Amino acid sequence: MEIVSLKFAILSVVSIFIYYLLDHKYRAGFLAILSCGFIASYSYILLIYIIIYALVNYFIGLYLPGLKHKKALFTFGIIFNLTQLIVLRYASFTIDPLFHLCNCNVHVANLYRIFLPIGISYFTLQGMGYLINLKMGWEKPEKQFIPFLLYIIFYPKFLSGPIERSNHFLPQLRSKIEFVEDNVVDGLKIAAFGLFKKAAIADQMALLINSTYANLDKADTSTLWIVLLLQPLYLYFDFSGYTDMAIGLAKTFGIEILPNFNKPFLSQNVTTFWKRFHMSLSSWFNDYVFRQLSFKYRKWGINASIFAMFITWTLFGIWHGAGWNFMFLGVLQAIVLTYEFFTKAWRTKIGNNVPGLLNIWSGRILTYLFYGISLVFFFSPDMSSVSVFFSSLFESGRTFSPLNPGQVLALVMSLGFGLIFMILEIVQNDFRKVDGAIMSFWNGFDRKHKFFRWVIYFLVVVIIFFSAAEGKAEFVYFRF
Repeated sequence: MEIVSLKFAILSVVSIFIYYLLDHKYRAGFLAILSCGFIASYSYILLIYIIIYALVNYFIGLYLPGLKHKKALFTFGIIFNLTQLIVLRYASFTIDPLFHLCNCNVHVANLYRIFLPIGISYFTLQGMGYLINLKMGWEKPEKQFIPFLLYIIFYPKFLSGPIERSNHFLPQLRSKIEFVEDNVVDGLKIAAFGLFKKAAIADQMALLINSTYANLDKADTSTLWIVLLLQPLYLYFDFSGYTDMAIGLAKTFGIEILPNFNKPFLSQNVTTFWKRFHMSLSSWFNDYVFRQLSFKYRKWGINASIFAMFITWTLFGIWHGAGWNFMFLGVLQAIVLTYEFFTKAWRTKIGNNVPGLLNIWSGRILTYLFYGISLVFFFSPDMSSVSVFFSSLFESGRTFSPLNPGQVLALVMSLGFGLIFMILEIVQNDFRKVDGAIMSFWNGFDRKHKFFRWVIYFLVVVIIFFSAAEGKAEFVYFRF
């Protein structure tokens, strides 16, 4: 079922009414059934597989704390999670080449087409995180299967996260959730603005970016430079749009899920950027990989942190896809983060001698440009395409134009909408008094303020309707 569709919107609204009409003890089951139906709309085989996957992790978790040899069971659980991820997601990169070296005509990667393992990278990290939490004694096992299944498959976040933590999600299901009108209204508003980000901004940018990467051998220099500068915004509005929809829909059910973005392009360095961008993933790798490795090899001193940094970010890159381009994407982050770690004192000293605004905005611009360069590895299908992209940036004589005049107009309008969102983020972050005045006006109760709000809501709905009618692109992180 398409998330950006009228069918999905109607289903979500109707499910809210049913949810609050049900007794508290049946609500988790209702959401689990709803989530199963959502997954089945993509693949019945996938649904059966995920239920089996959840059962395995559930029973491992159930018996893990009380077992005498729990290390063996924990190791089995981690191996199980990693194996199914490698087989279904990375076979073309890891397993099939080994068979080919042995002259065996075996293609394990074909399982991908049978199972259609959408969301596998997300629910695998959730399953592993749950087992690690139990092993470390950070939480107790979930006794009931339905709440645990819902933790794995909760439909608002299933396709593209955020990556939930079991000790954050499961306790909410145990508490009695009361109907709060503000939660429902605010949740729907958040979801609507997330849909606006996707349909009115990201999808229009996708026309240029997808066409360019599909025709790299023809793309002219100016188009490539525009794509280089535009693709961070495209990914941000696409992914944060999905996240807002997930957070908003979850809130309508009285469930809070983890945030994923916090004004990332206002970061002055890459270290801060990754604390604000795809926060649920970067924090997962920080807690479950980086810290564990740093502690395990702490006798190495500072080298333990460097080793953990490169392992963590290499895995972070590989998590995004099976290819050397994704691996290099992670290594590139590790190199820059290591540089920032060792030069922090030196950079701070220089920054203290630079005027405040110049220091702040030079850091933000450099961070943005670095991320734009990194995304060439993210959007390119392979390393040869990466090479073509960068080498073509300085070539002349190409005249390929990927967009028609109508699409150019849509792109310009999407940039305008995106600029409004970015200005609001700058105001919220840098000009608190101005932000306070804007919020006071927005939340005003008199007729003038209410009329203004309803005009904005009406325009948002109309723009979403016409933007979606022109065609939509798949969520970028859907493929992960």
